[in-house]
Amino acid sequence: MFELYDSGYTTPFEQLIACLISIRTLDETTVPVAEALFARARTPRAIAALETSEIDHLIRTSSFHERKAGQIRDIARQVEESYAGELPCDAETMMGFAGVGLKCANLVLGIACGVPRVSADVHVDRITNRWGYVQTRSPEETSRSLEEKLPQKYWVEINRLCVPFGKHICTGRLPKCST
Repeated sequence: MFELYDSGYTTPFEQLIACLISIRTLDETTVPVAEALFARARTPRAIAALETSEIDHLIRTSSFHERKAGQIRDIARQVEESYAGELPCDAETMMGFAGVGLKCANLVLGIACGVPRVSADVHVDRITNRWGYVQTRSPEETSRSLEEKLPQKYWVEINRLCVPFGKHICTGRLPKCST
């Protein structure tokens, strides 16, 4: 998400669609898949005009691409029809779309909207619990707990820092804690 933002995909809509693509998909796949979709269509109007099968073809290397293709088209249509093509920076609105949960809503708010939120994915959840900084049972609980405890200036940044650390060092299986 951060890499896409740095590459110019900065609107809340682009970030939301990229986050939806990223669910259960490796970052190494997410970025080129999102770029391929956005090379064909970047706006809600342009994506809504595509056939679901074309969206599916463009995102086919992401996990659950068939379901995501329909969700992406539906979100684009809803944003175009209900919000004149401008996705509002509102968590409830975003989580009202099929397939969008707290993690994606918080990432979009933090990255594209400048609204500080903690987006705790599996890496943020695992790492902060291993450190003993929080004692939670789910990424959603971790988001809430970190927002109570962590200084606000780190709310967005903790995701940017913990994800690569969790992917390469503090892994779920065979963690390399000694390094």
